[in-house]
Amino acid sequence: MIANGIWMVSRALQWFFHIPVDMPATGEPNGHLIRDIGFAYIVFGFALNWCAFRLESRRPVFLMVSFFMVVHALGHAIEILIGLLPTSHWWMDFPLVLFPGVFLGALAIPRVWASVVSDHDTVNQNGSLL
Repeated sequence: MIANGIWMVSRALQWFFHIPVDMPATGEPNGHLIRDIGFAYIVFGFALNWCAFRLESRRPVFLMVSFFMVVHALGHAIEILIGLLPTSHWWMDFPLVLFPGVFLGALAIPRVWASVVSDHDTVNQNGSLL
């Protein structure tokens, strides 16, 4: 997320035309909007890294980042389903939009979260670097 955000902020139009997801299918590029979203990706990337070191106490931050990723994925899926984006976007959007949304959304489920935090605490007590 951080690397993608930096690319978006530093080279908005290059990002638009060279990221391998057919961005031109979404309409004309808007450099200002691309940079704004790039800053959000940078913040979210740092937030997820920060959360990884103290999972049990950083759930609210994780939930906010996850919420964005889930609604972002849903937005893409809806646009594909109603024909605003070509069906080829199922595969193009999968690695960077759809999968992260589903993955982070699943981790946000309380039972899954409790399991992850429990495993994380067990590993930390056994001397891991986290």
